[in-house]
Amino acid sequence: MRPFLSVLAQHQEVLAQVAHQTQLIEAAGALLLQTLQNKGKILLCGNGGSAADCQHIAAEFVVRYEKKRRALAAIALTTDTSILTASANDFEFSAVFSRQVEAIGNASDCLIAISTSGRSANVINAIKAAKSKGMTVIALTGSDGGELGALATLTIKVPSNVTARVQEAHIVIGHWWCSVVEDAFSEEGSNHAGNNT
Repeated sequence: MRPFLSVLAQHQEVLAQVAHQTQLIEAAGALLLQTLQNKGKILLCGNGGSAADCQHIAAEFVVRYEKKRRALAAIALTTDTSILTASANDFEFSAVFSRQVEAIGNASDCLIAISTSGRSANVINAIKAAKSKGMTVIALTGSDGGELGALATLTIKVPSNVTARVQEAHIVIGHWWCSVVEDAFSEEGSNHAGNNT
């Protein structure tokens, strides 16, 4: 049995390495904030555990992270079973996300594309569809970024080949983005409230 402390040490080591990408992570947070302030929406896609992360992050934006503020437009492209199965059946699985980007994506929107390997065909196709519509793209990947990382506007590469460690880092980054965006919109609400008194 692998000792828990060895897993924890590995997790801490990966996060310490992620800290070297602070400027890039902050730039991505600023891009998400700008997208929402400009009335755009955030679309998210990924497979397996990354699909769950998409739903998790979208929920934090739409509902709330820690503070009360207005709802923010975010859609996980991983949740509609009718669209996913129809697209996979009528076309192919590699089109399940790009088809949705084609349908609802606009130039003012931002796609968060998550793939630990950086090689998920359906996520790569979603990025290509997003870029064809003039959208910005933030990629969350593992160590080398793969083709996905090369296509995105901004790419954060978690320096690990262990899927679990990469996914843990992704959700830490995603939570930080939620906090940055939420702080800005909470302040906006407070300013409006102050102006009304």
